[in-house]
Amino acid sequence: QVQLVESGGGLVQAGGSLRLSCAVSGRTSRPYAMGWLRQAPGKAREFVATISSGGAYTYYADSVKSRFTISRDNAKNTMYLQMNSLKPEDTAVYYCAAKSPPYSSTRFVSGDEYDYWGQGTQVTVSS
Repeated sequence: QVQLVESGGGLVQAGGSLRLSCAVSGRTSRPYAMGWLRQAPGKAREFVATISSGGAYTYYADSVKSRFTISRDNAKNTMYLQMNSLKPEDTAVYYCAAKSPPYSSTRFVSGDEYDYWGQGTQVTVSS
C-alpha cells in the first residue's frame, strides 16, 4: 500500500507557471510507475503525463506536450509536474496516481490502469 498526497495547486494567470508535487509514503520500495491525470468540472478525467519507475521514460498528452514536464526524485519519494505556459483550459483538479508492479508496459494513460490515487489539488488558470 502507498499513500499519495498532492500539493502545489493554486490560482495563476494564463501564461504563468505552477509546480505540482506528489509525496509518496508507505511501501515505497516497490518500482511504481506513476502519472498525473486531471478532471475539469463536467468533464471526464483525462490523462496528462506518465513516468516510469526509474524516471527514464515519460509520455505526455498532446494537449500538454512541450508545456508540462513530469519528473520524479525517488530518493525523496516525490513526483513533480512542472506546468508552464498555462492556459485556462488547463483548469482542473490534478491527481497523481501510482501503478503497482508487475507490469510490462511503460505507458499508462487510462485512469483504470492505476492502483493508487491522491486526493487531488485544484489548479485554476484565469484568462
